[in-house]
Amino acid sequence: MEKVVIGMSGGVDSSVAAYLLQKEGYEVIGLFMRNWDSALNNDIDGNPTFNGDICPQEIDYNDAKKVCEKLNIPLYRVDFIKEYWDYVFSYFLEELKKGRTPNPDLMCNKYIKFDLFKREAEKLGADHIATGHYARISGNRLLRGVDNNKDQTYFLAQVPRSEFGNVLFPIGGLVKEEVRKIAEELDLVTATKKDSTGICFIGERNYQKFLHNYLQPNPGDIVDVATKKVVGTHTGLMNYTIGQRRNVGLSGDALKHYVCGKNVEKNILYVAFGSDNEYLMSDECIISNINFISATRPTFCTAKFRYRGEDHPVELEYISDEQIKVKYVGGAKAVTPGQACVLYLGEECLGSGIIDEVRKNNEKIWYMY
Repeated sequence: MEKVVIGMSGGVDSSVAAYLLQKEGYEVIGLFMRNWDSALNNDIDGNPTFNGDICPQEIDYNDAKKVCEKLNIPLYRVDFIKEYWDYVFSYFLEELKKGRTPNPDLMCNKYIKFDLFKREAEKLGADHIATGHYARISGNRLLRGVDNNKDQTYFLAQVPRSEFGNVLFPIGGLVKEEVRKIAEELDLVTATKKDSTGICFIGERNYQKFLHNYLQPNPGDIVDVATKKVVGTHTGLMNYTIGQRRNVGLSGDALKHYVCGKNVEKNILYVAFGSDNEYLMSDECIISNINFISATRPTFCTAKFRYRGEDHPVELEYISDEQIKVKYVGGAKAVTPGQACVLYLGEECLGSGIIDEVRKNNEKIWYMY
């Protein structure tokens, strides 16, 4: 009997994935990863910033334990707190300091779930590892999950190709409603549990308050990109992202406005007024940190610039092994430095790069940097 070690998160997806593997005849072992010290979520005065007596991570572990007891499979627990800080959280902070908008989930998958987790699974004698991601493996190809609303290949696109060799995604061929139904039929404690949202180590907490524990607030001018006039004061560039319309600090103004750029050197936040998206539009970007999962190197494919974003037809120009120019005819909105550009050819996820530079009409957009 082949042995599978599955990452148990305490959510409904990994719960049902474990059951499906068991149903297929695998010997299933659960492994819960503790990636964050909940004490680090305390505020500057040391007070917990979560509600209730038990932190969310412990709730997740207890739920994972109940599911494993129900399925009669063992559950192990491993701490990757230091590694998560070194490889994921430090990256997150450094990118924010540069005025960029990082996606830590991609780095978590790359360095933790499909690296350190795999090594831990091998210690337990695993023939395969599994997760509750909505994705599929077909031969050497990484394919989108069949549920378009839940497909998570975007978050897997920085994982090296070599790491997918013995990976299983049991729920990749299901839609969320089917997963919930299976959990309800099994009377699993996670059946009606809400999906986690936001950045994993922040969760439902106040984003700005959390960041202020690690990055000093640095207020500066908010400038109208069209008139170059100062129209307000921002609380620190790390608190904003391109395209943001809420909590910009200009709520008293009757006109619509949105964040369209940052100048880190001068500590300026640029905003645009009006209902159109003129200052959010671009037609090409430069990506680095290239990771190809597929052996295919197309000239034409599609790209997603954000999770749940639309697929844009693109043309790829291979500048070097480290950089690709991505051209998108017709333009795209709110393409943001620091975010991932994930490439697809139909159902196949080809890989990704991190957006370094955003351009329009063959020129770098001046107000974004």
